[in-house]
Amino acid sequence: MTGRPGRRAVVTAALGVPLLAAGCSASTTGGDDAPQGPAPERIAYGPHEAQFAELTRPTGASRGVVVVLHGGFWLAEYDVSLARPLAADLVRRGWTALAVEYRRVGDGGGVPATLDDVSTALDLLADRDLADGPVVTLGHSAGGQLAVWAAARTRLERWRGAQVVPTHVVSQAGVLDLRTAADEDLGGGAVPGFLGGTPQERPEAYAWADPVALAPVEAPVWCVHGPDDGTVPIAQSQAYVRAALAAGGAATLIEVPGDHLDQVDTGSDAWARTVAVLDGL
Repeated sequence: MTGRPGRRAVVTAALGVPLLAAGCSASTTGGDDAPQGPAPERIAYGPHEAQFAELTRPTGASRGVVVVLHGGFWLAEYDVSLARPLAADLVRRGWTALAVEYRRVGDGGGVPATLDDVSTALDLLADRDLADGPVVTLGHSAGGQLAVWAAARTRLERWRGAQVVPTHVVSQAGVLDLRTAADEDLGGGAVPGFLGGTPQERPEAYAWADPVALAPVEAPVWCVHGPDDGTVPIAQSQAYVRAALAAGGAATLIEVPGDHLDQVDTGSDAWARTVAVLDGL
């Protein structure tokens, strides 16, 4: 993605790489002269300023719902603006999109608060006659962890009453093996920060949140990941797929070109591969 002027707006990132600031580049938004799609409906699901979601419906019949969960190592400085270009592109392709904001570390989040928010936001679909077709959770990086977790949450006592369970899951360069991620210090301590400590200090939090520990889920899972990803290594997705298949689940690894941020560039080959997964549902 380098060498394409105007393709990204860059902010300083704790991830150790520049992060895409959504809504600022012609390639992801279509530019200022591009036709504007349907306006999103902002829905608050709690009293905190970060407890809201943006629901956008296509102009014609909907193919189903994609719940877009942004990444940023669960940190407060990264917000739903990262999800908006993906949601807008999905709406143009005929999907209803729910872009979810949630409490993050540094702003009231972490385990279990962030997980509570994702579960509650997903259940918004139950009250809007939108959960009859496919319900896909799609998440990038830390959002990949949340996307897979959402499909497993009804097995956990705290979230047993959740109403809407994903029918399909797509993880884009997801952080899916939290114990290994903590041991390898991915995100500079982001994983213990999210979970409130190391696996030894907070074993119950890892049991709640770690996709590898919760594998398999009932929904099929696609792990879209690049071998050249220097932020979240592809070994994270490989570990999840191995665990899910060994436990009798349905999981597929799709290797894509590019770096970590190509996954959230709607002009990239990596995004095209994700779209192809959705087209096949």
